[in-house]
Amino acid sequence: MAHHHHHDHSHAHGHSHGHDHAGHSHAPDSYGAAFAIGASLNAAFVVAELIFGYTANSLALVSDAVHNLSDVIALLLAWGGAWLAGRRPTDTHTYGYRRASILAALANAALLLIAVGGIAVEAVNRLREPAEVASWTVVWVAALGVLINGGTALLFMRGRDSDLNVRGAYLHMAADAGVSLGVVAAALLIMATGWQWIDPAISLVIAAVVLASGWGLMRDSVNLALDAVPKGIELREVRDYLAALEGVTEVHDLHVWAMSTSETALTAHLVCPGGHDDAFLHRVCAELSHRFSIHHATLQIEISSETCRLAPAEMV
Repeated sequence: MAHHHHHDHSHAHGHSHGHDHAGHSHAPDSYGAAFAIGASLNAAFVVAELIFGYTANSLALVSDAVHNLSDVIALLLAWGGAWLAGRRPTDTHTYGYRRASILAALANAALLLIAVGGIAVEAVNRLREPAEVASWTVVWVAALGVLINGGTALLFMRGRDSDLNVRGAYLHMAADAGVSLGVVAAALLIMATGWQWIDPAISLVIAAVVLASGWGLMRDSVNLALDAVPKGIELREVRDYLAALEGVTEVHDLHVWAMSTSETALTAHLVCPGGHDDAFLHRVCAELSHRFSIHHATLQIEISSETCRLAPAEMV
């Protein structure tokens, strides 16, 4: 954002950064233990599911293992992204590595969608040629999956609304718990009816569940990667708030974007013909943090917008 501001610097040229992190308790790096526990438990479970899935000849169990493997990788990606997001800024990365959490969420979503394709293809093949399934093995292994995935989801439940990366981890685990429950039900049904096609049919249901959660995550993370206004913030409301401030006659060059999956930044030019003081800037930044959860605000104060190259709405 190399903006050249041709302003008369003899006028009051306010430049304030609001770093009020109140209400910001769900920092991604506070989930290190949750990521470590979740990834370890799920990695061990994937190995168990693959072994028992092959021996029991259950596609539903193997599909669930593939899905869980994508979750282990997703957890590791989210963990790495959260860790990078906490690194200090450098001369070459002046915002630090906060964006890494957005890239992790994006990779996470891509993995989910790839896993869906693999499961669906195999399920269609198995529907054409149903195979015998050792159902009790499937029941016990999938029941263990309900416990492991459900427990891991609970670790991320608290921060799912404040961080897209944590929400990605939570969605993965919650969907997995539901999927494992479906596998248990399928195995019990097969034992009761002898219908072997239920196993691949449940695999297709698993694929649909994964597709639904992965698509939403993909949409949200692509938007953040493209500097879209984060979900939950209405740009019009932010503009109206700034325009209504005492002494402000115009707001232009307003931008709101995500610095990471949990932090939002804002830049804006405020035209204040009567000038301003520092108390005004700090008050506005504190209010932006409180009202809109925008914790990194940079405000430029101008006496007039006539000489500002960025004043026209079409200029970025």
